Amino acid sequence: MTFDLQKIVRPKIYNLEPYRCARDDFTDGILLDANENAHGPTPKELNKDSQLHRYPDPHQVEFKEAMAQYRNKTSAFKTTEPELTPLSAQNLCLGVGSDESIDAIIRATCVPAKEKILVMPPTYSMYSVCANINDIEVVQCPLIVSDNSFQVDTEKVLTMLHADPLIKLCFITSPGNPTGVKIDTDRIISLLENWDNGLVVVDEAYIDFCGGSTAPLVTKYPNLVTLQTLSKSFGLAGIRLGMTFASSQLSNILNAMKAPYNISRMAASYALTAVQQNNLQLMEQTTESMNIEQRRLLKELTALDGVDDQYVGGLDANFILLRINGGDNEMAKQLYYTLATISGVVVRFRGTELGCTGCLRITVGTEEENNRLITEFKKTLAQLMKK
Repeated sequence: MTFDLQKIVRPKIYNLEPYRCARDDFTDGILLDANENAHGPTPKELNKDSQLHRYPDPHQVEFKEAMAQYRNKTSAFKTTEPELTPLSAQNLCLGVGSDESIDAIIRATCVPAKEKILVMPPTYSMYSVCANINDIEVVQCPLIVSDNSFQVDTEKVLTMLHADPLIKLCFITSPGNPTGVKIDTDRIISLLENWDNGLVVVDEAYIDFCGGSTAPLVTKYPNLVTLQTLSKSFGLAGIRLGMTFASSQLSNILNAMKAPYNISRMAASYALTAVQQNNLQLMEQTTESMNIEQRRLLKELTALDGVDDQYVGGLDANFILLRINGGDNEMAKQLYYTLATISGVVVRFRGTELGCTGCLRITVGTEEENNRLITEFKKTLAQLMKK
């Protein structure tokens, strides 16, 4: 199988010359080249040394290199793929959250009103939202829900991909949302090795809670794109920074497409701090403590009358998915609404998703927040069960 990126990316995007901005050339000196306000930021309470009156670095190479090295260091493929070329800054493109990354990869590859993407419900809804905005048709191939595995139906997906040459992107969420299941890497590799008419996009927003990122594989499989974010395990949802890992060839194209200063100076500062060694260790410790709390929540809540004792999906992300009263959507909605409006504890009703009838998705909070959740959940559910 021979993969040719030029056949996947839209011609005008493939040949796009990136916008050349002032900070591509010089970053120091008396900067009179970018029409910035040299008097400093307004309000004046902000220190001029903050440099907020200057445009940010358009490339963020230092952050990219640090993140690439971290994924190399923690790669699960170091022993199974010893010849794997290490990731570098050349394999990354940064976006305003993963949503900008999703939109960019759709715009780069899919011709509006003609080509398609494939998604696997239940899954993250922004793939379809971005596709609809770009006038791209969405094809669905459901995950396997009958056995509660929520894994990719590899054979069926490949059949659909081969039958329809207009499908250019295949989106996989791993770990899934709302399923909490990490997709078996062998299934992803099977798609990569048996389909070369488009890109397999693996969205790994929650990967640090379970490990085993596919990001290092982008240097081996040019048809693989891996998306990640600082929103979840790093606790930096407010800075809106997403990462696309791809072959250096595709990464160059995506970097040519992006707005020149899409990552703000403040976001870049927080991001670079987050990938320093001490903070990477802190992130790992935090995810481990959240995993312990996840198991405690699960034990406490599945012991209650009115909660199925078998959780739905997996435990590979920072949430649990529980089925209420054998799949009672009305009771699940009542429980969700009462917790939010009376108890001040907000969870997420997911009962309309495939395979998730009667389900609530509950994010793992701090120990104190989880204690409050357990107390209010028990009380509210008991009241509903008596009705």
